[in-house]
Formats: sequence, structure tokens, C-alpha cells
Amino acid sequence: MLTKRIAIIMRLVNFSRKALPKPQPGALDDEDRINEIYIARSMIGLLNKEASMVPDEPESVIKHNLDEVDLHAPLVRPSSIRDFYAFEQHVKTANQNRGRDVPPVWYEMPVFYYTNHTAIYGPEDTIPYPQGSAALDYELEVACVIGEECRDLRAEDADPYIFGYMIYNDWSARDIQKQEMSVGLGPAKGKDFAQSFGPYLVTPEDLSDRRTNRPGVYDLAMVARVNGEERSRGNWQDLHWSFGQMIERASANTTLYPGDVIGSGTVGTGCLLEITGGAGPWLQPGDVVELEIERLGVLRNTVGERPE
Repeated sequence: MLTKRIAIIMRLVNFSRKALPKPQPGALDDEDRINEIYIARSMIGLLNKEASMVPDEPESVIKHNLDEVDLHAPLVRPSSIRDFYAFEQHVKTANQNRGRDVPPVWYEMPVFYYTNHTAIYGPEDTIPYPQGSAALDYELEVACVIGEECRDLRAEDADPYIFGYMIYNDWSARDIQKQEMSVGLGPAKGKDFAQSFGPYLVTPEDLSDRRTNRPGVYDLAMVARVNGEERSRGNWQDLHWSFGQMIERASANTTLYPGDVIGSGTVGTGCLLEITGGAGPWLQPGDVVELEIERLGVLRNTVGERPE
């Protein structure tokens, strides 16, 4: 049953102080200072309503400057990650690269795969280069976090069940992915090594002025840069399948729980596979990848050294 939600505009973070490295939830104020939510021990605690996001005594809240703390992924251990394939331009280009048309069934229902919810990285983290690969790629995506238990939900009823949104980089080893998908399964090991989220988890109320008439779709620009050079640009509203429709599909015949993550799939032009025709060049050790979505911040990661 849907519990009553307090409408509050908030950008949530997982942060740690230098002296206390364990992450804890906080909220960014209008001055970009982190307000401790120290009556909740984790972001999952907030999702499960172990504590209110609104402090009883606002004047007693401890605040930190961003340069005084380290930011972590908003969800360090999500319950699950279902990543959809919801932007038509990306789907068309990916299929053209394979010499085929978009499968007709893609227009009949949103489709997704499960990915590794334990390989989570946050802003400024170094992403390990996957062993056995020479074709590392980024993917510019947006993700929503489920905040209320739901099952068999209709798309038009989905908005109240979304706790917030964050930037999502679905890192991909394209050579491994191509090899394993040739047998008709996957992606699996080609995506298994890293998922990065952040820097903020933004509540829907903070985006309300950019909302479209579709559940979970907003008019917000999406950009990717590699070593400071823009490589990808799109818009959240380019989604063919809305987050409402994705959640309807994900919750069919099963229960979604607070902390489950729903990924959008890659926005059009949002990866090297798409913009290079699958030929590369690919990411190299030391490359800095920045994904930016209006209102959601900038998710920056550095590619680690290739294993020997």
C-alpha cells in the first residue's frame, strides 16, 4: 500500500567525513552545503522510512561544505538493477551497426536486463579496466530509485512510487559483450564489472518545472564528455518508453521494493559504440569520463589501468 509521501524538494547525497569514513545520508541546501540526516543511518534507511527526511529541529542540523567531505554513490548497495533499452535513437543505431532493423517487439513493450548490483562506484571513483577487454565504453543514462513497494503497477500510477533520480553510467566491455551475445544471451560479463551512480539522488519535486505529460519524463539535457571533449548529447524527454511504462513492465507479476533501481538505457549518441559505428577508438587508462544531466549534477570517473 502506498504510504503518504511528503512532497519535498531535495538533493540527497551519500557522504563521509575525513575522520569518519563510513557513508551517511545528507541533503544539499540552496548554498550547496550538506545537511546531515543523522537520524537515518543509510540511504536505504530513508527509503524504508526508518527516519524522516525532515529534521524536527532544523537549527540543530550539522552542515558541511562539499570540499570537506567525500561523496559516494547515492545507493552503495541497491536491492537490484533493471536496466532498460528505452531510447529509440540508440536502439536504431545499435541495430544498424549490426546490419539489421529494430526488432518489431521493441515497439510492443519495454525490455530490460538485470545487471550487477554489487559492483557500484560513485563520483570521482576510479573504474577498474575489465580483464580480457580492449573495448571499454561508457553509457549515458538516467536511473530512478523505487521508494515504495509495488506490484502490477500501471504506468499512469507510477510517479508516487519513484523516490528520486540519479545519473547512471552503465560501463561496458564491448568486445566481451559482443562475444557472449553471439550465443543469444547477455549482456552479462560485458557489464558485470562496474556501475556508477551519482553524484545526487534528486527527488521528483525538484524537477517539477521541467516535467512533461508522461510519467517520469523530464525536459533535461544529457551530455557526456571524455577528457573535457563533448562526445554525446541528448535529452531525457527523448525516451520512447517512459519511466512509468518501464515500472509497469518491471512490476508485472512481481514486487518491486524500496532501493530497486530502474535504468533508462543509453540516450541517443550516448556511448562510443554508437558514435563510432562500433569500431572505436575506445576508452583508455587515465581517461576522465563526465556524464552530466541538468539538475542531477555531474558524475565524473577516471578509467583505471589495464590489468596485465
